[in-house]
Amino acid sequence: MARDGPSALPVQLVEQPRLQKLKEMFISKFGSAPKFYARAPGRVNLIGEHIDYCGYAVLPMAIEQDILIAVEPVQTQVLQLANTNSSYLDFSTSVNNIQINKTKPQWHNYFLCGLKGIQEHFGLNNPTGMNCLLDGTIPPSSGLSSSSALVCCAGLVTLRANGKTLSKVELAEICTKSERYIGTEGGGMDQSISFLAEEGTAKLIEFSPLRATDVRLPSGATFVIANSCVEMNKAATSHYNIRVMECRLATKLLSKSKGLEWRKMLRLHDVQTKLGVSLEEMLTIVEEVLHPEPYSTEEICKCLGISLEELRSQILSQNMQDVSTFKLYQRAKHVYSEAARVLEFQKICSKAPANALQLLGELMKQSHISCREMYECSCPELDRLVDICLQFGAIGSRLTGAGWGGCTVSMVPTDKLNTFLKNVKKAYYQTDGQRLAVENNSLFATKPGRGALVFVEA
Repeated sequence: MARDGPSALPVQLVEQPRLQKLKEMFISKFGSAPKFYARAPGRVNLIGEHIDYCGYAVLPMAIEQDILIAVEPVQTQVLQLANTNSSYLDFSTSVNNIQINKTKPQWHNYFLCGLKGIQEHFGLNNPTGMNCLLDGTIPPSSGLSSSSALVCCAGLVTLRANGKTLSKVELAEICTKSERYIGTEGGGMDQSISFLAEEGTAKLIEFSPLRATDVRLPSGATFVIANSCVEMNKAATSHYNIRVMECRLATKLLSKSKGLEWRKMLRLHDVQTKLGVSLEEMLTIVEEVLHPEPYSTEEICKCLGISLEELRSQILSQNMQDVSTFKLYQRAKHVYSEAARVLEFQKICSKAPANALQLLGELMKQSHISCREMYECSCPELDRLVDICLQFGAIGSRLTGAGWGGCTVSMVPTDKLNTFLKNVKKAYYQTDGQRLAVENNSLFATKPGRGALVFVEA
């Protein structure tokens, strides 16, 4: 691997029961042993929701739950994919003819995104075929980035099988771009933390250029993830991509009102940079320029001085053609205020004042309110779960991930952790039979885990 690429660790399989079990299943499936194993973690975003694709820094950490793939490169140019979870069907295809189905995002399509990203980056004409067996411990559609971890793991697998090397930053950037093959206009947080994470520290992840800075979390508190058990698949619904488009349209209108070259401006961060003002000043500009009522496509055309045809062909993406109204004021207010909360969160962590936990908790609460009211990416179950967590002793709690379902993250005083877990379990999971069935993997304390790596049998 490249000097600053993901590590390759020799391991004794007997000391790693999960790897040993995966090896045995692989042998019974393919009739031969895997040559190496790749792992990419899921992540929890502590603060900074829906702002990475607007160009702003976010503050996630990797979690222990991950995607693990056992791999055997083969002479034929065929990819064979299998999953330890029998509800995910086997899949095979020629590595020279990768077709990614956007309409029905099945698990193997995310693998194909990572594979295709590496193939295209290196212009591989005769890529290596592979037998792969996947084992995942990240709950799917929970907002803990199971799909991006799969894209990243597939990218790492393809890189290793073809004897190529890349840095972690390059890998993160390629996997961010390649996940868009499935139709999700993501911003890069998930892929970046999956590769750049280090044990024991969260990261402030900044974009253009991509860089990660350690954020030491305060002692005395533990972060707890609670799954609302409402599934949300970003690629299967339009909520997510509509928000991306609303932010892009807000960028255009704000730029035009300030005499900037609005046609070239794509992200809300670009407007702030070009104007050279603070985030607080941007919030004032949003108040002055945009109105809270939704904008019709006709009004957007009028503001920009363009035809409906130009709006549809030049600005709106293919799957946005039928959307007739957009909320621009609310989305821009969320993005600029959330970006400020991320920087404040980092500052409190580095200065570590005596009341750090209270200050961080307050930022988490404000973030959830903004996600609920300004970005409208919460749901009744998430709101209820946040209320329950705060009621039972969390200092701060908020939705994490895209929203519309998935998980909350709460900051809980470590000495109250056990009672907190017991009470939340009772109040949210044990009142509902369906939730009770999945409760074991739905509520857990977590600490910052390590990034993607390769294991080889020692």
